[in-house]
Amino acid sequence: MTARISGRARAVHASPTLALAAKAKARRDAGEDIVSFGAGEPDFDTPRRIKEAAVRALEMGRTKYTATAGLRELREVIRARMVRDGGLDYSTEEILVSCGAKQSLYNVFQAVLDSGDEAVICAPYWVSYPEMARLAGATPVVVPCREEDGFQLVPEALARALSPRTRLVVLNSPNNPTGAVLSRERLAALAGVLADWPDVWIASDDIYERLLYTGGRFATIAAVAPALRDRTVVVSGVSKTYAMTGWRIGYAAGPAEIIAAMGRIQDQTTSGPTTFAQWGALAALSADPDDVEPMRAEFDRRRRRMLELLAAIPGITCVPPEGAFYTFPNVGRLLGKRYGGSFVESSVGLCDVLLERGVAAVPGEPFGAPGYLRLSFALGSADMEKGLARIAKLVADLA
Repeated sequence: MTARISGRARAVHASPTLALAAKAKARRDAGEDIVSFGAGEPDFDTPRRIKEAAVRALEMGRTKYTATAGLRELREVIRARMVRDGGLDYSTEEILVSCGAKQSLYNVFQAVLDSGDEAVICAPYWVSYPEMARLAGATPVVVPCREEDGFQLVPEALARALSPRTRLVVLNSPNNPTGAVLSRERLAALAGVLADWPDVWIASDDIYERLLYTGGRFATIAAVAPALRDRTVVVSGVSKTYAMTGWRIGYAAGPAEIIAAMGRIQDQTTSGPTTFAQWGALAALSADPDDVEPMRAEFDRRRRRMLELLAAIPGITCVPPEGAFYTFPNVGRLLGKRYGGSFVESSVGLCDVLLERGVAAVPGEPFGAPGYLRLSFALGSADMEKGLARIAKLVADLA
């Protein structure tokens, strides 16, 4: 008989996207020809200048602990970047550097939520939001965002979800998994709803902020509605923009009170992020943002090609993503069809069949959206073409 594990550990689910990536890698390592659309990271290498900065830090002996909040030099660069790009002015004491934007978000959930509280989360959502709420003892309240609304959060739906128990609202733009981008006008309308709820914190997950494709300028709610600045935490990082996912450097900016609380939580969990990785992040954020344009332009080219190929597959429709690097096609018309000796009843089942045909895709269920697939275009063009051809062939074989 083994000792008991905690209720929170039993209640939390493993990340399905990470599980899929591991499963696809294991099959590829075993020699199978698997095209994976599950990637939540750029397929590009980290730019050389960033790697060289980290190497210099190592050679200079910058291998000791930093302050829990991160290098002051890095926080100063983050501050300058936020002023220039988003019109947000924070002091260095209002910025906390963490081991990835994921830890920054976890710190927010832990800092503002207690048992019995509610966190409002928009579906389709990043798979970790509901689990982070549960780990804080809170209840996730899911607000569906409809395909016919472009997967945009509608102010009326937000208003219906808020209650006296609400302590946190999570906004994610550009969105993972849909690629939906909240415009300044939409953010202003949502801010109008939140103005009537002064006890509610807002977490703005802006990690894909530089990956936009339709010409609009990125906006975040703290800049659009300055009256909400004192209860908004803006979260971002270097992972997606600079192809630095494995470096694990993210950051949060917000009122000193909550940043201090998040810092105390980080004090007792990880302390400061990896020192030489912070020097690499400083190099990334110090440079002209235009140096990421080639990667963004290539993602846009793949995005348009993937939409073209998906549109040619009978039974699949897709709202064009405006940001991030995912498409989120509707496969509902394919469900209930027969494949071999059984019926494909769900997008989970469809993904199981696809994997047998050499394609790894993420079903919509973990994102709160049954009947959809998340297909990343952060993979090479040749693999993308091959994988979509396999999807088209499978669809043709469904009866």
